Amino acid sequence: MSIRDTSAQDRIIEKRVSKKKLAIFAGIGVVVLALLIWLVPGAVRLFSAGASVSASRLQIATVERGPFVRDIAADGRVVAAVSPTLYANAAGAVTLKVHAGDKVAKGQVLAVIASPELTNKLAQEQNNEDGMEVAYQQAKIDANQQKSKLQEAFENAQIDEKSAARDLQRYQEAYQKGAVPKLEVDRHQDALEKAKILLGHAKSNLGMDDSSLALEIQAKKLAYERQKLLVADLQRQVEDLNVRSPVDGQVGQLFIAQTATVPKDSKLLTVVDLSALEVQVNVPESFARDLAPGMPAKISGNGNDWQGAVSAISPEVVNGEVVARVRFEGKKPSDLRQNQRLSVRIILDKRENALTVARGSFVDESGGRYAYVVRDGIAYKTPVTLGPSSIDKVEILQGLKVGDKVVISGTSNFNGAAKVAISN
Repeated sequence: MSIRDTSAQDRIIEKRVSKKKLAIFAGIGVVVLALLIWLVPGAVRLFSAGASVSASRLQIATVERGPFVRDIAADGRVVAAVSPTLYANAAGAVTLKVHAGDKVAKGQVLAVIASPELTNKLAQEQNNEDGMEVAYQQAKIDANQQKSKLQEAFENAQIDEKSAARDLQRYQEAYQKGAVPKLEVDRHQDALEKAKILLGHAKSNLGMDDSSLALEIQAKKLAYERQKLLVADLQRQVEDLNVRSPVDGQVGQLFIAQTATVPKDSKLLTVVDLSALEVQVNVPESFARDLAPGMPAKISGNGNDWQGAVSAISPEVVNGEVVARVRFEGKKPSDLRQNQRLSVRIILDKRENALTVARGSFVDESGGRYAYVVRDGIAYKTPVTLGPSSIDKVEILQGLKVGDKVVISGTSNFNGAAKVAISN
C-alpha cells in the first residue's frame, strides 16, 4: 500500500515587501551616500595633510583692513628732569639746615660749610686790596705833583726865552745907535739861543714825563683792579660756603652726616625739581630703532591721563633694552612723586587704511616669511611679507587678503608642514 505525498496540497506563497520599508531603506541609502560624498573629500584632505593638530591648541585670527597704530606700551617711573647735586666748594665742617624730603625754595640755604682757611685768606687779600688802592691813589698824587713841576719848568723856560728875545732886541737897537759894542749884541744873541734850547727841553720833558707818569699810574691801577677781582672771587667762595638750592623743589638724598668734615668737591646732597618731572621707560631693542625725540605719547596713572612726548633716548643698549624719557606736555601734574610707577604708550606710526592681522607668535616662529591660512579645515603654508608691528597687530604687505583666516599662535606644532589638518 502506497502513501501519497502532499505535493498536491502545497502552494507557493509570494513574499510581499511593504512600501513603507522600501521608502525607509531608500532614505537610509541616500543619507549614507551623502555622508560618503561629504566625508570622502575631507578624508582625502586629511590623508593628504602632513600633520593634524587640534583646533583647541591654536589661535586663529581674521585679516582685516582699517586703522593701524604702531605703538609701544611700557611701565615707567617718574624721574626728575632737573636733579642737581650740590658739592662742597671748600674743605670744612658742614652743618645741614634741611632733612631729606624737605621742600625748599630757590636760593634757600641748605647747608653751611665752616672754612677758617678760606675766611682768613679773604681777610688778607682785602688788606692787600686796601694797600694797592692807597698805592694807586698815591701814584696819581705824585704824578700830578711831578706834572706841576714840569709845567712850571716849561713856563719858566718860556719866560726866559721871551726875556732873552727882548734883551737882544734892545741891544740891537742900541748897537745901531752906537751905544753898545757888537760884543754885547752877540752875547745876548747867544743867551737867546740858550733860552730857546732850554724851552725845547722843558717842552720835551713835559710830554715824555706825562707818558711815563701815565704808564706808572696805569700799572698801579691794573694791580689794584687785579686785586679787586681776586677779592671778589674769594668773596664769592666765602658766600658759596652757604650752600643754596638752585631750584624750587625737594631735598633728595643726603650724602653726609650732620657736622661732618668733608674735603673740597665732596657730594653734599641732591635737590629734585618737582616742576620738571619726566617718565623713564625701558624700550625693547627691536623698537628702539624706530624711536625719535618728539614722538607723541600718552601717560596714565592715578586714574588720570596726560599727553607727553619723547624727550631723550639713550645711545646704548643694556640687557636688550634702551632707556627713553618722556616729558609731560602742557600743564604739569602736581600730585606725582619721584620713582612713582606710570604707564606709557608711545605712538610710533598711525595709518588709516592698512591690511593687518592680530599679532601672535607666528611672527617670530616663521621669521615673518610665511603664515598658515585656514581653508576648509586645512592650514596651508602661505608665503607672506610682513610690515611693521604694534603691540596687538602686524601689517601685511603681501600674501594675504581681507577675510583670510590665519593661525597666529601654535604654529610650532606644524613642524613647517606645507598643509596641516585642523581637527575639532
